[in-house]
Amino acid sequence: MAIGNVGVAPAASRATLGNRVRELLDREQVLGPLFVTPALILITLLVAYPFCMALYFSLSNAFIGRPSHLIGLGNFINLWDSDAFRQTFQNAFVFTGTAVAAKLVLGISLALLLNQQLWFTRLIRGAVLLPWVIPTALSTLGWTWMFNSLYSVVNWTGIAMGIMNPPGPNWLGQQYYAMTAVVVVNIWRGLPFFAITILAGLVSIPKELYEAAEADGAGPVARFWYVTLPLLRPVLAIVMLFSTIFTFSDFNIVYVLTHGGPINSTHLFATLSRQIGLESGRIGEGAAISLYLFPVLAFVVYTQLKFVRKET
Repeated sequence: MAIGNVGVAPAASRATLGNRVRELLDREQVLGPLFVTPALILITLLVAYPFCMALYFSLSNAFIGRPSHLIGLGNFINLWDSDAFRQTFQNAFVFTGTAVAAKLVLGISLALLLNQQLWFTRLIRGAVLLPWVIPTALSTLGWTWMFNSLYSVVNWTGIAMGIMNPPGPNWLGQQYYAMTAVVVVNIWRGLPFFAITILAGLVSIPKELYEAAEADGAGPVARFWYVTLPLLRPVLAIVMLFSTIFTFSDFNIVYVLTHGGPINSTHLFATLSRQIGLESGRIGEGAAISLYLFPVLAFVVYTQLKFVRKET
């Protein structure tokens, strides 16, 4: 009898322990924090800690290889005395506004085209996504070759078509041409995001609305203006919001193509922050430049979210 009791006790204790664990996991007060904790740890390590360090550096005279101390808002104030920063501030709005507007118009046009009954529709829709799928640094290297001043395929094509005079413009070495080049590459990369997202919105529009409008005598332009566009406004607002955020904080395209040159004419917040913070060693000023991006994006997000709520 004693031997039998020894074997039963551990099994009963294990069953009791298992029941207690299941009871605890059934409680929201225990299960909720258990699921949220890994996400909080990742956010703390990858977002909150770097942000706090950037905030500290921006309020100090931090320089690589030497001790630092707090100087308050000195870095933020001194940046406005810098011609490079003022040029970068202007570049960010020109770059973002031009690129987002062009992607919006071209994205709607491409989505309308992809919504038609075409041969190899799935293959074409998949091919449209390639600029978005290819790693940005690799695809931008290809554009660097295309815009090269010595053997530019863009210049060769323009000269062959008679729309450029030999030897063609120096795309990456002149101020306005360089800005045009980085805007074109950004449009090429971001256009699939607009097209596919807007296409999803087009597919969801009931065909009965178009049939009713056509029966009332509405032509293609009227159907687009009074049926398609009003129903696409919530989708367009969301797409423009995300595209504006991505474009404002762009780094890879400008860094690979021009490194912010010539003469700071294509610098954005991210590229100038890297140049001053890492290449020049002035970590405090570099962090201050990166933090200047937050109020700008906050204002853009706030205004566009108001538009989204209005449309939805």
